[in-house]
Amino acid sequence: VAKMSAPTMEERKACWGARDEFWQCLDRHADDVSKCEKLRLSFESRCPQQWVKYFDKRRDFLNYKKKLETEGYHPSEAAGKS
Repeated sequence: VAKMSAPTMEERKACWGARDEFWQCLDRHADDVSKCEKLRLSFESRCPQQWVKYFDKRRDFLNYKKKLETEGYHPSEAAGKS
């Protein structure tokens, strides 16, 4: 029976390191997950499932926030651009 316990400091560092490597890969490849599959698997294997979900949502939010800060919110202009 698997016991739910808080990750040790080493486990947390391994998780965060795997997340950072995966995110850097996504940054280099314009969020093309297929080019970062091995790093994704490493990230998922080193982090608790709930953390993976949280970090995925966090990345989406940070990207959205960055886009708003750099491009602003222009719904009428966005429709005409390609």
